[in-house]
Amino acid sequence: MSDIAQNNLAATSQPVGTGAQPTHQGGSNFANAAGAAMRTGGVGAGGGFRGGPGGSRGGGRGGDRKPRREPRAKPEFDQKILDIRRVTRVAAGGRRFSFSVALVAGNRKGRVGVGIGKAGDTSLAIDKALKHAKKNMIEVPLTKTGSIPHYVDAKFSSARVEMQPAKGRGVSAGSSVRDVIELAGIRDINAKLHSGTKNKLNNARAAVKALSSFKPTKVETRVAAAPKAE
Repeated sequence: MSDIAQNNLAATSQPVGTGAQPTHQGGSNFANAAGAAMRTGGVGAGGGFRGGPGGSRGGGRGGDRKPRREPRAKPEFDQKILDIRRVTRVAAGGRRFSFSVALVAGNRKGRVGVGIGKAGDTSLAIDKALKHAKKNMIEVPLTKTGSIPHYVDAKFSSARVEMQPAKGRGVSAGSSVRDVIELAGIRDINAKLHSGTKNKLNNARAAVKALSSFKPTKVETRVAAAPKAE
């Protein structure tokens, strides 16, 4: 047998896998090190794995945090917008547009009012309507059960409304009259509209007029008549 054939036979007779064994052991060692690092929460001080202190993703609790926002102060009066209309005025230079807003404002404790406002922007119009409603606030003498003292009716323009106490029945009303009643804080009442108009502003003003017809109670009269301390 020649020298070349003997060398080939010696090469093929070596056990398979002896050359790849170091590579396999190195890979297993790396896997074991990686698993241990993930269990401990990171590799070294850098924390390159997820969840480690100071890692690139999901790291520790370090870093600057934004301060929590302070809760907004609750407004004194709640408001409900009845209607928003776009008004067009023809001038020398052309048409000019503005917005008219009608809303109801109340503190749900017996005070309620209706206001209107007009401006070139809806937010400004709402602010004007709210100021107007605060100027026209009325005080409703509520009973202990959160109802009105007795039957009452009122008429404003073409809107006519009737109201009567309804103990334990809740609020039975519709249209803008219901908004006025809820913002006034009345819980047990029965209101009925006897008009064909769908004008929400007139209906709300009729409701406010009806609620303003109540006379103040004796306690309120005594408090108003008491002399003010100087």
